[in-house]
Amino acid sequence: MKEESNNAWLKYDRKTLAAVMDFAEEYRKFISACKTERECVDAVIAKAKALGYKDIASVKKVKAGDKLYAAHMGKTLALFVVGSEPLETGMKILGAHIDSPRMDLKQVPVYEDNEIVLLDTHYYGGIKKYQWVTIPLAIHGVICKKDGTVVKVSVGDEPGDPVFGVSDLLIHLGADQLQKKGNVVIEGEDLNVTFASMPLKGEKKDAVLANVKKLLVKKYKIDLDDFLSAELEVVPAGEARDMGIDSSLLMGYGHDDRCCAYPSAEAIFRITEENTNAPVWKGRTLVCLLVDKEEIGSVGATGMHSKFFENTVAELLDRMGEYSELKVRRAMQNSVMLSSDVSAAFDPNYPSVNEKKNTAFFGKGLVFNKYTGSRGKSGSNDANPEFFAKIRKVFDDANVSFQTAELGKVDQGGGGTIAYIMGNYGMNVIDCGVAVQNMHAPWEVISKADLYEALQGYLAFYREM
Repeated sequence: MKEESNNAWLKYDRKTLAAVMDFAEEYRKFISACKTERECVDAVIAKAKALGYKDIASVKKVKAGDKLYAAHMGKTLALFVVGSEPLETGMKILGAHIDSPRMDLKQVPVYEDNEIVLLDTHYYGGIKKYQWVTIPLAIHGVICKKDGTVVKVSVGDEPGDPVFGVSDLLIHLGADQLQKKGNVVIEGEDLNVTFASMPLKGEKKDAVLANVKKLLVKKYKIDLDDFLSAELEVVPAGEARDMGIDSSLLMGYGHDDRCCAYPSAEAIFRITEENTNAPVWKGRTLVCLLVDKEEIGSVGATGMHSKFFENTVAELLDRMGEYSELKVRRAMQNSVMLSSDVSAAFDPNYPSVNEKKNTAFFGKGLVFNKYTGSRGKSGSNDANPEFFAKIRKVFDDANVSFQTAELGKVDQGGGGTIAYIMGNYGMNVIDCGVAVQNMHAPWEVISKADLYEALQGYLAFYREM
């Protein structure tokens, strides 16, 4: 099933190839600019507003044809195109997550040690800690002051910005370090970011820290206590880049899972633009759901386990004048969903972890994982075959390239997504996303063809499912 003839690149004519490259460039700019959940939500809302979407909080009555969005805490977002069918008949949902592995600053992060000011971090999500040393890093996020002021921070990605970094031992002194196992070569408490080294004249104690305090007041009007109520993420600095002599791949930070989130949002926007001359979307309500905290179990107020989406569906029904608890339950159970999340791409450097018949390959299109989980399918959403059969027909009819995969050999490892959480409502859900190499590394890799096929697949799902 992995013959060369199945490679999506081979089916593109000149016009389509240009569309593939154009879409990849749009996406490249998006992930280069949006390295945090807040930045992703802000960017998507800005485009939604430009296309006529309205904040559901500002709308008293909802009717078929309305284009709405609902955001929660700046880090989770739902987009709706309200259809002609009753909401209780279910929705067509594309769901992706917009958080990515990184390092977060601790509540009390700033300290001086031998005339170097460092930032203490706590890594977020599953990472190989040794990958995060000696690379240029940026800091993005917000600092919230007691007076209610929110200071946006983005340092390290603009031309002329300084960057930051975590140091490592030189090879000449690394004999003991290199005897350690990979998971402890770099310890979590050693991921301290170098922040400054210039002392303030006239200061006898912690002179570098004194200079940092002065700079923070001057540039951001904050003091060190304001870090207590900050959300600052340390991420790789620099733009995503074309990869390969043929520019067929993209290397960038945060492909997991923004390479699925972006085409999901673009799919609902393109449906909106297609439907400009029609007053009402014919069919079931369309939803694009972008959530936070997947990398740490989808927990908390902005994760998929929260009641945000269910509550928003209840609000929609209320504004339609149709609210009842039973209709909320029906709307959720009768929905169909593609859990738009990434899969592991085959790596010729490490073939032993895969079983090739059930592995994703670059250029073969977007990837269906009927189930994820680990080992004995633990923690998995195991999609119904009847549902998958319908999707296969939709994709085949739309000439969308797709493949199927598992996340490595049965006993090798595994992973999970948000699919099972939505499956708990009784709805049909299957994982469907883009194959990624270097997953959870600072710089991940995807195929531009697979990104484009994801967009086409998500559009087909909205139109025909």
